[in-house]
Amino acid sequence: MGAHHVGSTARTTVVLVVAVLTLAACGGGPSPVMWAAEVCTALRPWRAEISNLTSSTQQQMTAQTTPAQAQENLVRLLAGAEAATETARTRVADAGIPDADQGEQVAAGFVASLSAVRDAYGKAEEGIAGLDASGPSDTFYDGVEAVLATLTDDYQRSALDTSSLDSAELNRAFDEVPECR
Repeated sequence: MGAHHVGSTARTTVVLVVAVLTLAACGGGPSPVMWAAEVCTALRPWRAEISNLTSSTQQQMTAQTTPAQAQENLVRLLAGAEAATETARTRVADAGIPDADQGEQVAAGFVASLSAVRDAYGKAEEGIAGLDASGPSDTFYDGVEAVLATLTDDYQRSALDTSSLDSAELNRAFDEVPECR
């Protein structure tokens, strides 16, 4: 069941990224095409890392390992996802503000969303590390499930609200650049 939560989290992440990429918007730096290419280039390895985290976590939840081994592996996986998210956040921030309608709001929204996702991974990593892996395994895995459920909730709260952001220029740019395909 814990693996289900992580799967939902990954789907939420993909939905977040797709929604953001589809509805983007902004004003005063790189061209929309250059900015979209930078953002997609930053997000591609991050999405791969998140996908890897999901499948690896599912394997951990079903593997015949001790709770201590599972704890060590899950902490390592979550730390990797946190680091990958911070790398993506930094690269998106470094892309600047696109010279397009609502460019500033969109760029800030991307960075804030990635910051919240990074923090969610850090919180989950600490949560897993804080579990007692020396007690009954059922108790440990119940704790893992609770931490992963919180991670899913945190992910959903970190989603960028794109309902008020719409820029024809950036929508076109995300559709056109090969890095976003």
